[in-house]
Amino acid sequence: MPGPVVLVGHSYGGTLITKAGVHDRVGALVYICALSPDDDETSQQHLAAFPSSPVFEHLEVADNRIYLKESGIGDFCGDLPLEEQKLVLATADPPIADLFDQQVPGNAWRAKPSWYIVGTQDRTVNPDRERASAERMKATTVSLDSSHVPMLSQPNAVLEVIRNAAKTLE
Repeated sequence: MPGPVVLVGHSYGGTLITKAGVHDRVGALVYICALSPDDDETSQQHLAAFPSSPVFEHLEVADNRIYLKESGIGDFCGDLPLEEQKLVLATADPPIADLFDQQVPGNAWRAKPSWYIVGTQDRTVNPDRERASAERMKATTVSLDSSHVPMLSQPNAVLEVIRNAAKTLE
């Protein structure tokens, strides 16, 4: 893809865009209820700076993967209809167990414009963590009354934020 691009990251994907966003073709970053560790932090250290959220009571590690138990789906995406919650649980790709402890260099939000969507009802990433992240990166911040998945529960609002970020690259 030619020209500047906008990287969008949800949850752990925020760590990925923070690191990958240092590429010259990346012009802006959009974080959706996401992690945004600094150069000297792992994702786990970044999370641990704030109280743990309820979803962590419903995780299970098996076969070197982290699984969300069915009992925790409401904490992950409780603002979706029950059938959609079940679909989210059934299609989840469980991360490897040490993913959040891995350290990767790079920090794009220090040099590139950023937007941050805070899910005010997020029970996966603490909303206080989200607000502090947005403030630290001096991001344009949008708060949505949503769970951890506003891109599913409020897709138009999320799309508007992404479009606004893209307009700055024109």
